[in-house]
Amino acid sequence: MTDIRVKICGLSAPRDVAAAAAAGAAYAGFVFFPKSPRNVGLDQAAALAIAAPAGLCKVALTVNATDADLDAITAAVPLDMLQLHGRETPERVAEVRARYGLPVMKAVGIADAADLPQIALFEQAADQLLIDAKPPKEAELPGGNGLAFDWRLLAGRKYWQKPWMLAGGLTPENVADAIRMTGARQVDVSSGVESAPGEKDAGLIEAFTTAAQSARG
Repeated sequence: MTDIRVKICGLSAPRDVAAAAAAGAAYAGFVFFPKSPRNVGLDQAAALAIAAPAGLCKVALTVNATDADLDAITAAVPLDMLQLHGRETPERVAEVRARYGLPVMKAVGIADAADLPQIALFEQAADQLLIDAKPPKEAELPGGNGLAFDWRLLAGRKYWQKPWMLAGGLTPENVADAIRMTGARQVDVSSGVESAPGEKDAGLIEAFTTAAQSARG
């Protein structure tokens, strides 16, 4: 049996990091995007990252970040991975990977089958892929909207060579079904473990990780 690796994204308080670690999450995500209710400042993120226990992969989520943005983040916060969640091109992903020497995870938004080919393009440049629901055109946030895409698009497909993570609309109630349908071995959640936008719930975090592990096989 293979463990399912869980990423809890949008952590903004020490208790959130502790809850993620206690539940057995593999990744802790910190959001650097001012429009998000989960946005954290540099000092805040640094304190959270320093408090994270060994073995918890610390991920910075950024959206169309400039080199100056990333310089500031990486200088202030001890990180293990960068997540690019905007309109970055494969070339930009490769640039970031080379400049900072950190593994890079690129989010790819999926709405229908026409979006799937771009995954292969980003696979060449990124260390990991995050397969997420494409946000509506009017959405202010590129992720964390609680939206799912049709998981049947991934069912039975020949998967990519790089590690990948399923995201978008996952909750404690549906994550096991999503894993069984898609074959995902990694899952990402943010709004699905919140009691209000930006407010993580330790009970939901525990329920989510437990449900995800129930689908391993």
